[in-house]
Amino acid sequence: MKLYFEAEKFVKEGDRGLKNRIFNAKLTNSPKHVYALVICTLKYKEYINEIIRKSKLKDVPQIKKLKVKDSLLMLLVHDFLFSAKGRIQLGKHPIKDAFLLNKTRMQAELTKLKLKHKVKSVDQLPLKDGLDDDETPIRWIRVNTIKTEAESLFKKHAFFSNLEKVDSIEEITKPGVIYQDSHIKNLYGIHPREKLTSTDAYLHGEVIIQDRASCFPAEILNYDENDIHSEVIDACAAPGNKTTHAASYVNNHENGVVYAFERDNQRVKVLKTMCERATGKSKKSLIHPTHSDFTKISPKDFPTITGLIVDPSCSGSGIFGRAIEDANAEEQTKEEIDTERLNKLAGFQFKIMKHALSFPSARKVVYSTCSIHPHENERVVVDLLSDPDIKSRAGRWQRERLSFHLGKGEAGSKSSRRSATAIKANA
Repeated sequence: MKLYFEAEKFVKEGDRGLKNRIFNAKLTNSPKHVYALVICTLKYKEYINEIIRKSKLKDVPQIKKLKVKDSLLMLLVHDFLFSAKGRIQLGKHPIKDAFLLNKTRMQAELTKLKLKHKVKSVDQLPLKDGLDDDETPIRWIRVNTIKTEAESLFKKHAFFSNLEKVDSIEEITKPGVIYQDSHIKNLYGIHPREKLTSTDAYLHGEVIIQDRASCFPAEILNYDENDIHSEVIDACAAPGNKTTHAASYVNNHENGVVYAFERDNQRVKVLKTMCERATGKSKKSLIHPTHSDFTKISPKDFPTITGLIVDPSCSGSGIFGRAIEDANAEEQTKEEIDTERLNKLAGFQFKIMKHALSFPSARKVVYSTCSIHPHENERVVVDLLSDPDIKSRAGRWQRERLSFHLGKGEAGSKSSRRSATAIKANA
């Protein structure tokens, strides 16, 4: 609970000069963790305050009795409703217990907010003014080439034609500008306060909000023009951004198809909705979303698959603001958390990747995580290429050497981080 108590005073003081104030303060917790929690809370502060007000959270008798401050409630609402894991990162505590008494009403108010703004997830909510410009992540958007091309999109929609093109990420300091990414085809960066989600281009699926880091798997699979993949599998497909990105490549081929697997009953519904929105009725056959566990699929049933994308469950330590989510488990030390959790995640990643490498016609398998831990990335690749079963296949697989040179600031706080490795069949 100490983390929340240390963070609340910075929420109350506002965002001006936030980074300097936090890193110059004498804190018990890591300044990085405090900053991540505060900056992400302030990012959604208008929505958080609306949920607090409409759910009558402050009227809960136990909240009144404990005299919980508004700024602390904001932090708790953020972690419960707006963080990736959707839970408060602390053990048993009276404030937590009192807060959760109102959870159903808070969840209902969040649902109303998403319906009001016609979005499916909180990261698609239009952002309000409030954060310092240099502390706000860029909103990345991908032109959906299944439905349109960038040139015609920009001519057709005034939203885009009115934006001034800039040459670097650092120039996205205010609304009104757009940056074309130099690494990912058809990817653009805009300021997060742009009203994108109300445009026809967004509502009709001509542009897709997608974090830049998550675009690399499909790009890596298809960057070599001499090694084109027309039949692809996305092994862990939901919510569907990487699936639809991969589909934009196979769309150029007759009978091109992406088989998208998702084992979770709820997430597969999101996947299907995303795919339908991206393809429309005319290209519906381009993606086959399937409610199934990829590891249970027989490679013999897919003899012509040449490319696979495997983006399995991971720690998420590379996602902007995610560092906060593992910082406050008071019952365990950080080392215990890392060892127990990372071993389980790495074990699953090894299992699913080994299965992917068994497909008979596969020429390239891209393994990606949104983690910065070598335990989940490099270690898994080394273990795979050292595995007796994989080595026995006549040395068929090797790690592909790739190079993406990021400019100054491009791998910094304005983007999530993703590790992506291509394992390619020997020629």
